[in-house]
Amino acid sequence: MAELYFLGLDAGTTGCKAVVFDRRGRQMGRGYREYHVVCGEPFQAEQDPELVCSLLKESIKEAVKEAGISRIEALSLSVQGDAVIPVDRQFRVLHPAVLGMDYRSRKQCRAFEEKYDEWELYKETGQPLHPINMMAKIMYFMDEKPEISEKTWKFVTYEEFILERLGGEPMIDGSMASRSMGFSLERGTWSDGILNKMGIPGEKLSRVCNSGMPVGQMEKKTAEQMGISNRPLLIAGGHDQPVGAVGAGIVEEGTGLDSTGTAEVLSVAYRIPAVNKSMHDSFYACYYHVIPGMYFSFAHMQTGGILQQWYRDQFGSPELAEAGKRGLDYYTYAQSKCPSGPSAVLVLPHFNGSGTPLCDMESKGAFVGLTLATTRHEILKGIIDGLCYELKFNKETMESAGVPLSRIRAVGGGARSPLWLQTKADIMEMPVETLVCKEAGCLGAAILAAVGSGIYTDIPEAIKEMVKTDKVYEPRKLFRERYREQYARYRKLYESLGPVFHT
Repeated sequence: MAELYFLGLDAGTTGCKAVVFDRRGRQMGRGYREYHVVCGEPFQAEQDPELVCSLLKESIKEAVKEAGISRIEALSLSVQGDAVIPVDRQFRVLHPAVLGMDYRSRKQCRAFEEKYDEWELYKETGQPLHPINMMAKIMYFMDEKPEISEKTWKFVTYEEFILERLGGEPMIDGSMASRSMGFSLERGTWSDGILNKMGIPGEKLSRVCNSGMPVGQMEKKTAEQMGISNRPLLIAGGHDQPVGAVGAGIVEEGTGLDSTGTAEVLSVAYRIPAVNKSMHDSFYACYYHVIPGMYFSFAHMQTGGILQQWYRDQFGSPELAEAGKRGLDYYTYAQSKCPSGPSAVLVLPHFNGSGTPLCDMESKGAFVGLTLATTRHEILKGIIDGLCYELKFNKETMESAGVPLSRIRAVGGGARSPLWLQTKADIMEMPVETLVCKEAGCLGAAILAAVGSGIYTDIPEAIKEMVKTDKVYEPRKLFRERYREQYARYRKLYESLGPVFHT
């Protein structure tokens, strides 16, 4: 039987990827392009969606060429959440995409909160009232850019926009719709009551479909431009976090995905919707997984790899120079100098404010426990420990809210650091697994494409064939008690320093 190939697309905030996989999940070719975010005024974050789509097509062409193939069965996509693009009836862009990190809709959120009960909003939608969400962006357009809103046929996300540009029907999947702040989790439809309170006409929103559903075929001319000889099926994708979880094989309760790049995200899937006061007060959203019948939440930590980069730039010159002489990776070399157990230095990693469950943007970073005997290597290990303590804080908070977690799979840049992975296993007291394929978002999209095209009957079957685990880091008993003691001290840092930060 001839081999079958699938494309997984990942349209992120600052770059896009396209990866070709075979039906066993082996990576055959990859393309990548970067683009910019416009931040010309306070709280602004905009982007040219036509440029993003153009560069995504370039990435597809590069991936197909590298794979040395010409036929693609199907493609699907993983997209950044919460971006809003107003288009007219001809699907022409009326305004740059307003990204999730654009917080200019704070005014609209405050106005909504003054009139309506935020808890009632959360109970119906699973989303805390926040400027990041799609409906907050649309309220901003309706209030402050009426000349755009009046011309707008639909407010779309990158999912609908990319599907339409490739030749498909512009539909939004359940994972994207259910994190918009305007979708009823119980009914599985847009909430007319919530939309009316927000002043948003329901007809300006896209039709909702299931992830993995075929929504058309790529246009022949578009396919030819990218070196594809047939017209691949276009399959509805999803929000980048749950699609990445599929690429990591997260299909059962109790397994979480730890994605570490500039910042860090801990994602968890579960069967019964967790819409309660504990989740709400900890700023955890509850929305649809791309797997039918499952729900999804994630914790977001404001720093991750960027904190180790900060340490390198400020204190790591000796290791940076030595690693360069030896032809070694700086991070691998610098971490080899760190103590293997808990650092005596406690680090509060709130260098960009705190993420969940505190969400205190006034919080700051702190080093505690320095003496004249402290080495920079202990400080670096303290940074790694602090990031892991913050991860454990989120894990415990989620569990207390009814979201179970017993093991973790790690992806992203942090998954290439044995010291960081082992420290996570030790502090979290649970196994941490890595994956053969590091492109979890693209692989998750390719899995949706394979299921949507009928090659596999469902997502769990596809995952068994396409997702492969690599190494497992088991928690070590040797350091258990010392890490527990340091974690107890760590939990007191914010409580003690918070009042200082707020002055």
